[in-house]
Amino acid sequence: MNHSSCQLDWFKRQLFGAKSEQQRFIDPAVQGNLLAALGVATPSPPLSTPVTTVTYARKKRRDHTVTDSGLRFDATVPVNIITIGDPAIEALPESQRQCIGEKVTYLLAQRPGSYEVMKYVRKVYKIIATEEIVTTVSPTPVLESCVADVSLLAGLLTDKFLYHLPLYRQHQRMQAAGITVSRGSLTNWSARAIDLLKPIYSAQCAHVLSSRVLAMDETPIKAGRREQGKMRQGYFWPITGQDHEIVFPFATSRSHAHVPTFLGGFTGTLLSDGYEAYAAYARNNTGVTHAECWAHCRRHFEGAKDAEPAAVTEALALIGALYRHEQHIRDHHLEGEQQLAYRTEHSEPIVQTFWRWCDEQCHRGGISCQATRSVRR
Repeated sequence: MNHSSCQLDWFKRQLFGAKSEQQRFIDPAVQGNLLAALGVATPSPPLSTPVTTVTYARKKRRDHTVTDSGLRFDATVPVNIITIGDPAIEALPESQRQCIGEKVTYLLAQRPGSYEVMKYVRKVYKIIATEEIVTTVSPTPVLESCVADVSLLAGLLTDKFLYHLPLYRQHQRMQAAGITVSRGSLTNWSARAIDLLKPIYSAQCAHVLSSRVLAMDETPIKAGRREQGKMRQGYFWPITGQDHEIVFPFATSRSHAHVPTFLGGFTGTLLSDGYEAYAAYARNNTGVTHAECWAHCRRHFEGAKDAEPAAVTEALALIGALYRHEQHIRDHHLEGEQQLAYRTEHSEPIVQTFWRWCDEQCHRGGISCQATRSVRR
């Protein structure tokens, strides 16, 4: 199959094919037979269906109050109790009426975001004997010469960066609440508050870069005005450390030069997708091992399944076995030394078999696409 035909088949799959990367087999025993033929034990627990599905553990739900109408809310939600009586009946003497129960109706209400002005009243005293004037110390704001309380600063940044509410919309909300403040003040306060967080960000970056294994990616974000009605294209370069911390360095482009800038003198294993910037960084730093994720590796084989279905099925069976062991680790909450021991016993033999299989395929000249070459880099 020539290169143009492979490209056409790939394009057709992108337009009309299933986008799911789930691995399917005609018979559940097929994967076990393939792994046995390759000298790999079938992962435990065995596959019970012909479809390998990606699952996740749900977070434990909070205790919820559930009403007759299906409304759910937890204990953190304030409840305003409104008691409705009948004035005509309540006007009767107690001897002529009796309350035998009550009926409850729940309605979900919304209140506008509220602001308040904190008025500090400091008493001024005069010591009669000495005629000395004394008073208490004035509250010190977080930002010098600023009328914004720390709660307002935290709210500005939370609404802007967590809930994506621009400052101009927050400014409109303040005006609707009867507060007059310039939009420029909100911008100034936000910038100064961000400056206060820089030491925390720097400390978190240093801790993340001390990891033995890092995962890094880049994702586009619109930031800054380019011209009338158009935003500039920027990029976040999220970096995740082995303690599951993540930082989001920002750059105005996707240039290769940003990788060494953000990673500095990092030594260890760098996990990424197939973007050449990461491979170039690893080549230029002897202390860095570049590792692409198995999901991206798998896609190369998916692209060759029409040309070499038998070989691709073997590759996907091996990668699927690794997925099953990772699922076992998640299901049993293995961490630290237990996780390492399990992977060493179960996953490492599969990886070694996979490398040998790739070498055999390259010598055989069977899979002509980039699959085996890409994983052997």
